Amino acid sequence: MNLPRRWDESVKRRSLALMWSQRRVVDYGLAKRAVVRSIRAGRSSRGEVCDAQPYLLRAARHFGEPTERSCPVCEKENVTNVTYVYGDSLGRHAGQAKVTSELVAMAHDYDEFRVYVVEVCQGCSWNHLTVSYVLGNGPPDLAGQA
Repeated sequence: MNLPRRWDESVKRRSLALMWSQRRVVDYGLAKRAVVRSIRAGRSSRGEVCDAQPYLLRAARHFGEPTERSCPVCEKENVTNVTYVYGDSLGRHAGQAKVTSELVAMAHDYDEFRVYVVEVCQGCSWNHLTVSYVLGNGPPDLAGQA
């Protein structure tokens, strides 16, 4: 039976499942698809969207987690996920790139912080925010409760 290879997605789901405190997830997939369609339709140029800053490319090289997804622009290399953390409770760690395994420990150590995952192509400099979410041991969201 041939199933589509979604290795990186299943690993991501397993890793995120370990993060018991994950909440307020925002998926930017629709925005990404709109940008890719715009490039393919000629409404945007590669130069406009393949603009990763040197710091982001360096973070991808040193802290990024490889995926099995090919770059939607150049289709020559697989994208790398770079994860950043922000929050008042993080102190000096705010704004740093982290690997997924570090997030599990951080979720236990800090009240609340936001995580941003950016996919980066180290070949053509494509970059796009893919997902953001909140982690931490603070009180859970009380959505729908009065």
